[in-house]
Amino acid sequence: MWVLLKYGVNKKVIKYNNVEPDLWSLYLYALKSPVTREKYQKRLERFFDFLGLEGSTVEEKSKVFMETTRKDGNQWVFNSLLSFMQFNLARVDRKEITGATVRNYLKSIKLFCEMADIPITWKKITRGLPRGRDYADDRVPTIDEIRKLLEYPDRRIKAIVYAMASSGIRLGAWNYLRWGHIRPIEKDREVVAAKIIVYAEEDEEYYSFISKEAYHALKDWMKYRDDSGELIDENSWLMRDLWDTRVAQGRGFATKPIKLAPSGIKRLIERAIWAQGLRKKLENGKKRHPFSAVHSLRKWFKTRCEIAGMKPINIEKLLSHSIGISNSYYRPTENELLEDYLKVMDLLSIDKENSLQRKLKQYDDKHSEETFIIKGKLKEKDEQIKSLTDQFSSIKTMVEKLVSGLSDTKNQQQVNVIAHSLFTSGIMKEK
Repeated sequence: MWVLLKYGVNKKVIKYNNVEPDLWSLYLYALKSPVTREKYQKRLERFFDFLGLEGSTVEEKSKVFMETTRKDGNQWVFNSLLSFMQFNLARVDRKEITGATVRNYLKSIKLFCEMADIPITWKKITRGLPRGRDYADDRVPTIDEIRKLLEYPDRRIKAIVYAMASSGIRLGAWNYLRWGHIRPIEKDREVVAAKIIVYAEEDEEYYSFISKEAYHALKDWMKYRDDSGELIDENSWLMRDLWDTRVAQGRGFATKPIKLAPSGIKRLIERAIWAQGLRKKLENGKKRHPFSAVHSLRKWFKTRCEIAGMKPINIEKLLSHSIGISNSYYRPTENELLEDYLKVMDLLSIDKENSLQRKLKQYDDKHSEETFIIKGKLKEKDEQIKSLTDQFSSIKTMVEKLVSGLSDTKNQQQVNVIAHSLFTSGIMKEK
């Protein structure tokens, strides 16, 4: 009996029958992570498009691919693969993509062929692939560039950018984020940060944190939606479409939210980057912009955390990166991760006003601490002076008694010497 698996947006539906499962379902079955699943499909579709296969979806193109394979044989697949790899290697030479991108294309195609039982001598394909660096030659945006991006006139931009920059979540995470996945963290009755549940109810579920300013931006966005007539609860999508508030039906549209998919969030950020003058047409010979539109925020998070001194292994945990064998042994508590995060949150904050308020608070705290120390030292000096005064009074009394006793003696010369010494030192004064 075969098992046929079909994947929905968030859930897996399993059906049983006695026929051979379709290839596309097997291919999706082999991709456990929702993020990996999305990336692999896009890369595979690039290969199908390169071959000029017909179809409106990647699944339809995969069926055309299999029909052609049955007709022309496995040698056609090998030749097509080789041509696709050579095409992309030429792009590497022109610095349009990296060698790692080529290998990622191959991973997706190889998985599909393996699930389709298409025998390919993969060593012949991989032998010619580059071993160069597996990272792009780009940078992270500066804080001034991010602030410029936030000036874009869309209510959602602050909440999106603040959340991604302060947590390092991937673009695909927005496909699962609901209001209930954002949980404020308070200390002394004040929100200091918020916990964010990423890929909730999926195999890849993990948690990270967002900054205080990110939480308040999201809260303001949800309040605006609530004031506009949308029913907001913990199941409300964190990001949704906008509605036209200039028409009478504006409130009506507000009550029918449509989730803003990751692709929509990416387009929004890209539009903002171009509109704010942060991206211009590439000069001749250049193939890459200075920083990527979306993934640069994830890189910005890691860079700032490293600079601020967070433990590297904790950064990887919050990014949901593999930490090797430590995955099985390293078990920090949520509070330990939070304390490490709070130490670097100032460097993750973007808003100038928040930054000034933090500096003012730090100044007030430092001033209060210094005032407390000064008062403590003055009190200590006062106590020392009082102690010395008491000692002096006690000594003076004793000396007076001593002089009084000596005055009764017959050795007047000795008395005069002692008295002269006491008057000279200031211990006694003439009455």
